[in-house]
Amino acid sequence: MSATMLEVDRVALKVGERWLCCEFGMRLAGGECLALLGPNGAGKTTLLNTIAGLRQPSVGEIRIEGRALAHWDSLALARCRGVLCQHQGDHFSSSVLQTVLVGRHPHLGRWGWEGEADESLARAALREVGLEGFEARDVLTLSGGERQRVAIATLLTQAPRLFLLDEPSNHLDLHFQIAMLDLFRRRADEGCGVVMVLHDVNLAARYADHVILLDGRGGVKAGPRDAILREDLLSDAFGHGLRRFDCDGRMVFLPE
Repeated sequence: MSATMLEVDRVALKVGERWLCCEFGMRLAGGECLALLGPNGAGKTTLLNTIAGLRQPSVGEIRIEGRALAHWDSLALARCRGVLCQHQGDHFSSSVLQTVLVGRHPHLGRWGWEGEADESLARAALREVGLEGFEARDVLTLSGGERQRVAIATLLTQAPRLFLLDEPSNHLDLHFQIAMLDLFRRRADEGCGVVMVLHDVNLAARYADHVILLDGRGGVKAGPRDAILREDLLSDAFGHGLRRFDCDGRMVFLPE
């Protein structure tokens, strides 16, 4: 059995006077993928940021590789878990290669510089996301989808053991949505942990082993994919009826 990568222990989240989710727990092992689902404003990004250690849970504790987040050194945590944000902000001109090399910073000393091995990792990551030949391009000239793939390449260059992804398919066309989610599924199959915020129930059905479903009213369901991706639970959470169909061995959900 794979080692535990992530534990959510009796966690609840509150923003202002509103509870985003009541207390719940779950466990993610290396080699598994977890999808966070729910309607807009339900708290998916807030929960992901809490798992990443970017904010404190209102109740409970998050542990990565058996250690509470409060006990991690920030540099060691940056080597262990990587975060893909929902939006990429570019405030100054930089080449694509320079941008992707930022992913190596947790692995360098205080005054360290990227070497040939770091550059090799960055170039390999750009090939993985279909951006070979873009190394010298200015990130300010890229489309939204190209910039998203640069962000994914930066995360791959960081080489964490736990990937935390906020809408990884954001800005991507259908081809690259599937290609990038296939990429992270391969990382999970190689032993990493993957947590991703998704809006598409069918992508969660295709890629996830576990699901956390927030209903936007403080309710939360967490468990194996097939136990959570049910017509009744999804319809209640999203406020619209969903029907399940089986197609070539895969579950597919369509709105009523």
